[in-house]
Amino acid sequence: MFYDEVKVTLQAGNGGDGCFSFRRAKYEPKGGPDGGNGGRGGDVYLIGDHNKADLTDYYFKPGWKAGNGEPGRGSNQHGAGGGDLELRLPVGTILYDRETDEMIAEVTEDGQRVCILEGGVGGKGNTTFKSSTNQAPREFTLGKPGDGGDFRLVIKTIADVGLIGFPNAGKSTLLNMITNAHPKTGAYPFTTMFPTVGVLEYPEKYERITLADIPGLIQGASENRGLGHRFLKHVERCKVLLVMIDMQGTDGREPLGDYRVLLSEIRLYKAKLAKKPILVAANKMDEPDAAEHLKTFAKKCPHPVYPISCVSDEGFVGLKEALLEAVLELRRKEQEVIEEDG
Repeated sequence: MFYDEVKVTLQAGNGGDGCFSFRRAKYEPKGGPDGGNGGRGGDVYLIGDHNKADLTDYYFKPGWKAGNGEPGRGSNQHGAGGGDLELRLPVGTILYDRETDEMIAEVTEDGQRVCILEGGVGGKGNTTFKSSTNQAPREFTLGKPGDGGDFRLVIKTIADVGLIGFPNAGKSTLLNMITNAHPKTGAYPFTTMFPTVGVLEYPEKYERITLADIPGLIQGASENRGLGHRFLKHVERCKVLLVMIDMQGTDGREPLGDYRVLLSEIRLYKAKLAKKPILVAANKMDEPDAAEHLKTFAKKCPHPVYPISCVSDEGFVGLKEALLEAVLELRRKEQEVIEEDG
């Protein structure tokens, strides 16, 4: 199973209690106060980790707690602080408050470290309250509880290119052939049940881009039919969309109809997604009727169309160049915005 959304309960550590103590020695029966302070509770951090693929660890263990601070002790010994809790998550994970559904934090880079809950402050020992007018203070304070709450972890895949299409359109096969990813493939619908991200290398240009194979969409996905929302949310963070169309037509469908349904579902889910740069991969050009279907399709499709065949490798060079150009153009625009803001 692939777990891309789980519910968790997270708790920072409690602060240790301050100590109430007076020094007692053989020749000093009424020594002064020597109660130490309690240690601070541990914090809770989210850490982006590209070695993590999903949220399985948190599905089977939904409750996590940082270490408590140790209580203070006599002889002015302060308690040690509690250990921090570090939750390693796949890059692209968002943390939501389950009660308000408000986004609390997100990890978008490998190694990114975000503090989400702070540990409680340690209590004060009675030594802290000693003064010239209060030589034998009997006051001390308890440690404060750490922050905590109920949350929802959701993965939204981060990739330069999102590969979308109907089930069995050839998305996984394409990803297998042009990247280092190896998703499961098969001659039946819904072979892929979770997103797979591969790296497309351009050694001669010292560039690389990432492609995400988004599981097959169906009509009604925007209304959460099938696993619609679970699939569509992974499209949100992709910079460019590559729509893969079966030019031969399957199960009585025709290429232009498939294209219109896919774009409609994306638009209905979130209108801004349809405004992303879109390229179309016209797959299965090795099939008998594909060339004739392509003529009709290309005339009515408003986006660039790249005929390919995952059987003969036809069109791969042109498609890869177009993808790189589209991604680099967006990167340039993002850099310009950063420089203007800076």
